[in-house]
Amino acid sequence: MMIVIEEKDVVLVSGGSRGIGRAIVAALVKDGRTVAFTWNSDEAQAHATEALTDKKATAFHLDLRDRSRPAELVEEVENTIGPIFGLVNNAGIQRSGLTAMTTDDSWDEVIDVNLGGAFRLTREVVRSMVTRRRGAIVNIASLSAVHGVPGHASYAASKAGLVAATRCLAREMGRRQIRANVVMPGYVQTDMTNDLSEKVVTDLRSSEVLPGGTKAESVAEAVVFLLSDRASAITGQTIIVDAGTTA
Repeated sequence: MMIVIEEKDVVLVSGGSRGIGRAIVAALVKDGRTVAFTWNSDEAQAHATEALTDKKATAFHLDLRDRSRPAELVEEVENTIGPIFGLVNNAGIQRSGLTAMTTDDSWDEVIDVNLGGAFRLTREVVRSMVTRRRGAIVNIASLSAVHGVPGHASYAASKAGLVAATRCLAREMGRRQIRANVVMPGYVQTDMTNDLSEKVVTDLRSSEVLPGGTKAESVAEAVVFLLSDRASAITGQTIIVDAGTTA
């Protein structure tokens, strides 16, 4: 059965105010989708993203650590814009530090936001999708989930957990015509990666095959594809966008 996204269907993107998230929002709007996206710490960036899309994307506040907010958010989006067809779990945080120097609080924060936050938002959206028996979810992981990066154990663990959770979700929801996939980017220059040292960036890019590297826009196009009816037979899979790093 082919699932065709209708114009009124909404795609919700977490962390859509900057970086890869903003590129995803822009690409979805360009593809004709109605988009809701979340922001947490920078309202000005959220408004800038709205302006970038000529107000075709709408910003909502979400702190992924807030246990009650996801249910409220889904209700707000569906009441004000329309039924949520697609979800992109993109928002996340990163804390650098060698494992031996990582505190419990730092570890718990990264896992809670990146993995727990995606879980809580997915749970609420899926409950809404099940009633309509249609939908698609794309989780944004990281190459660090399969390729070790010194100092990024908590971040890598959260993204590896997201990949595993996506496969389980695909098994659970497939017969209800709800798909779940992962897009796994390689190194992308964004605000989140700006604090990486030149040596770390060089190491991360050393295995790239394509000289242009990986742009946020390339990651976004993979997301648009997985949310479209062109990917109607794809679920439980991980699409790697890494300029050939893992070739």
